[in-house]
Amino acid sequence: MARRCDICGKGTVSGNTVSHAKNALRRVWKPNLVKVKTMVGSKKKTIKVCTRCLKSGKVVKI
Repeated sequence: MARRCDICGKGTVSGNTVSHAKNALRRVWKPNLVKVKTMVGSKKKTIKVCTRCLKSGKVVKI
């Protein structure tokens, strides 16, 4: 099960956490995904959507 938005494709991003002493530690940022029941065509379907797509109105909840 991939951590990816079904609408915009937003997924996990990796990078470094850098302290004031410039110590770099690897870390991962995960998207804020929500399972939403919506109409896809004429069928009800549960999809994983990031909250930005949900807030902007790209997906309509049932």
